Amino acid sequence: MGEKCVREELRTLFLFESLTDTQLDTLCANGHIATFEPGPVCTEGEPATCFYVMLDGELVMSQKSSGVDIETNRTSMRGVYCGAWSAYIPDEQRVYEASVRVTKPSRFFVLDANAYADFMRAEFPMAVHLLEGHKVGGMRRRQIIGQREKLLALGQLSAGLTHQLNNPAAATARAVADLRERIGQMRHKLLTMLGEGLISQGALQVLVRAQRNVTDQVAKARSIELSAMETSDREDLLGEWLEDHDVENGWDYASTFVEAGLDLDWLEGIAVAIGDSDGTATLQAALGWMKYTIDTELLMNEIAEASKRISTLLADAKQYSQMDRAPYQSADVHELIRSTFMMFGDRVSKDGSNGVKVVKEYDPALPELECYPADLNQVWTNIIDNALQAMNGRGILTVRTKRVDNETVQVEINDNGPGIPADVIEQIFTPFFTTKPFGEGTGLGLDLAWRIVCEKHHGNLYVESEPGSTSFIVTLPVHAPPPDENPS
Repeated sequence: MGEKCVREELRTLFLFESLTDTQLDTLCANGHIATFEPGPVCTEGEPATCFYVMLDGELVMSQKSSGVDIETNRTSMRGVYCGAWSAYIPDEQRVYEASVRVTKPSRFFVLDANAYADFMRAEFPMAVHLLEGHKVGGMRRRQIIGQREKLLALGQLSAGLTHQLNNPAAATARAVADLRERIGQMRHKLLTMLGEGLISQGALQVLVRAQRNVTDQVAKARSIELSAMETSDREDLLGEWLEDHDVENGWDYASTFVEAGLDLDWLEGIAVAIGDSDGTATLQAALGWMKYTIDTELLMNEIAEASKRISTLLADAKQYSQMDRAPYQSADVHELIRSTFMMFGDRVSKDGSNGVKVVKEYDPALPELECYPADLNQVWTNIIDNALQAMNGRGILTVRTKRVDNETVQVEINDNGPGIPADVIEQIFTPFFTTKPFGEGTGLGLDLAWRIVCEKHHGNLYVESEPGSTSFIVTLPVHAPPPDENPS
């Protein structure tokens, strides 16, 4: 058990100086004095079995960040304590919250965690209740308000998604209505041409073949983008040709034909084919029927594009929420960030025309991470949303990724907003701290992000800020600890 505990020695420590003789005797009866040689006393994350109070020597306290032990305290003060200091809280999973080592032979008063918990509850019941309420109550408040924070963010993002879905859905509805009208007009035009003898069966066969070719041409035209100047020049060329050939509404036809990717050679080909097949056929009737055909194909293209956009938005929403997926899995960081940006809708764009301009500087060699993707999406959401608010909807948001080493990647989210004041930057990760007006912020967004990155993924999250530039820098291990290695 080590060296015998002496009541008078304990009384010399600030932690015990106000205790009664009876209380000190109780401590000595349940504890002992131990001397530790240079090396570890307790290790972060291991079961917390003892409460330690240093009598003399020097200890160093550290916590892990991105897999590296960061020194948080170094002291020779007599009476400094560590270990299972919160063992008196019922039902708490007891693990050491930090690692402690000594740099030279050091003496400690050592008390078993259960004996320490019993002593605290028996001798200081009111203090225990106050401390328990402070710690457990704070944890519960963070959990409850943290859930509300998630729901509020989800509500805002759902509103953006609904708006984005509304556009292609409305476009589809309009295109379907126009399509019905065009098909009706195309049938009527065909019956009129045949009924009035404007076109013969032979000319009709020529038009049907031309129709098939036009359908293929419209599909190809989707992959060919003309500049505004090129489009205007081609419309002028076709419009003049149609006018010269006495085609009514030729300028309206010209814009449709150009949109379909047709040119002057195509018009000449139609004129020759119709003329060769049936001299009684009119170019006006033939081109009118072809225009209805092209209008129909273009409308079907619109429907296909709108449907594809809806499918993409829903796929991105599923990627963002990680619906129907395991909470811990391999994920592409760039895909997670992309799906998060999608949820912000019109608030961000590539060129800044609809709000904040997004610049992406991605490392193409970034490996996939074994992580908690849905939680990481919450991190990106909270940081990006704060950045957008800081820039008041106007500015440049830059996202950079890089591989730090074989075991670590880094994501930096930078905005060119006003920056974070020096007098508050140290508090931004503190639970319930917010610079937003009363009622507009819970102060848990960055706290939640910090806990996801640092506690759940064993990574690191920090901020660098000056006027005109604020960067939130997230470092993540390539392999985050799986659920069974994460204590609740």
